[in-house]
Amino acid sequence: MIDRQRLAALHHEEEQRFIDLHPRSAEMATGARTHLLGGVPMAWMTRWPGSFPLFFDTASGARFTDVDGHEYVDFCLGDTGAMTGHALPQVADALYRQAMRGITTMLPSSDAAWVGEELARRFGLPVWQMAMTATDANRFVLRFARHLTGRSKVLVFDWCYHGSVDETLVVIGPDGQPQSRPGSIGPQVDPTHTSVVVPFNDLAALEAALAEGDVACVLAEPALTNIGIVLPEPGFHEALRALTRKYGTLLVIDETHTICVGPGGATAAWGLEPDFFVIGKTIGGGMPAAAYGMTTEMAERIMPTLVGESVDVSGVGGTLTGNALALAAVRATLSSTLRDDDFAHMIPLATAWTDGVQATIDEFALPWNVQQLGGRAEYWFCPPPKDGAAAAAAADHQLDAFMHLWAVNRGILLTPFHNMALMSPHHSQADVDRHTEVFRDAVKALVG
Repeated sequence: MIDRQRLAALHHEEEQRFIDLHPRSAEMATGARTHLLGGVPMAWMTRWPGSFPLFFDTASGARFTDVDGHEYVDFCLGDTGAMTGHALPQVADALYRQAMRGITTMLPSSDAAWVGEELARRFGLPVWQMAMTATDANRFVLRFARHLTGRSKVLVFDWCYHGSVDETLVVIGPDGQPQSRPGSIGPQVDPTHTSVVVPFNDLAALEAALAEGDVACVLAEPALTNIGIVLPEPGFHEALRALTRKYGTLLVIDETHTICVGPGGATAAWGLEPDFFVIGKTIGGGMPAAAYGMTTEMAERIMPTLVGESVDVSGVGGTLTGNALALAAVRATLSSTLRDDDFAHMIPLATAWTDGVQATIDEFALPWNVQQLGGRAEYWFCPPPKDGAAAAAAADHQLDAFMHLWAVNRGILLTPFHNMALMSPHHSQADVDRHTEVFRDAVKALVG
């Protein structure tokens, strides 16, 4: 339904508008290329709309300002890392106070016990450890699962995302076997040696895979969030838990994105019962921090391994992990935000954002869909998919690039790589209404 020549012409106009609006960012991007690979501190920062990255100056609440002085409504929020909002004063104050008292001693700080207790209260698992990132936390938990079960493989769902964990950067190949996900660089080993992949929501495929008896754990998000939002079908999670128990497989739930469902994530809201639980990004209010929890049974089984003389070379840890600065940030964040009243504000805004997008889809009779998961919502250029492969097949990178560029040129930032908006306690109905207006104008320009 989209005229590709018209799309290309509109994209060219928006690209020129972007260049004209951001001379200072262009200058800084050129200078950064001298010593930064691709001109950015992380390679994926080149994936933003426009021919060069925006450089930001300040960020506060649900907004940021770039170095050219333009203000944006930020629906990206650091891809969940700043879901609490940017530059929280209470977190900044806690970081300053702790930095002046010491950052890294390899000893627990006075915040440690409070953080463990609060994580247990929110998410329901009684025993916790810290990590720097959710990627690290997932890696550590996968080691535990293989050690505890004596099994070698990890089962993930097709087109899942769990950070840069090697075992999870896999998809189902044409022959039905795991293959490296497109874009994965230099995988360590053939993924058939480490991973089993089945479609999300496919319980028959899940049981067939678990019945082989070589799967240490299933690592799953409650809903897929990085290939559009793919929601679980009714009864999926109950069956997933029953099947893992039936075949002696551990269940790991990664809520790094799905914390958007509520203060305790989908695990608390939907009554999930994982053996291990991973959370990252937002719990530090923007400061790098992550954590992983476990049941009492898992803790008792793994503890003898972690008190031996070789614990420092166990493959679990990191000298800076659990540092006092990170723990101070987590305490300041979880004691003041991501609470029931915050979600009572965020989730209705996500519903309004969803309704605004759906109204445009309906108005122009587009075969698109928009899905909501708590305080998160995303549109996709296909009917609602039930698994990751269906969503991936509908990806339209040309259309993605245009929609993002149109939005950013009008002061709206969406999450890169997909068309996702995340609400914070600082967003307003006016912010949502502005996105609805910008989204409709983009579609109207496309279809005439």
